[in-house]
Amino acid sequence: MGDNEREPAILETLWWLIMAEMTDGAKRIAAERLRQIEVEGYDAAHDDTDCELGNAAIDYILASMTTNYDNAFKYWPWDALLFKPKTPIRDLERAGALIAAEIDRQLRAKSEARND
Repeated sequence: MGDNEREPAILETLWWLIMAEMTDGAKRIAAERLRQIEVEGYDAAHDDTDCELGNAAIDYILASMTTNYDNAFKYWPWDALLFKPKTPIRDLERAGALIAAEIDRQLRAKSEARND
């Protein structure tokens, strides 16, 4: 078996080792980010067109701390119908995934700026 044939198996093994060491909260955030990409289509190309992912994360964090969503709806950058607070844990999962997406977006932008 050549190196190229072993690579997927090695990557899968590494993935499971990393997942085994992650806390439940980190796993939930990773799962939500994966859902955003695979179900909603919010991949890197989509995220690179948007600079307001952090603002959306703020509102989900605020929503996790209250039942009065009017107080949580301060920084939401998109159509109000897209703001769908659920439960405190679910809102924090969404916020964490949005923060991860914003970190990735900024890292890509920084990398592209260095390459220009």
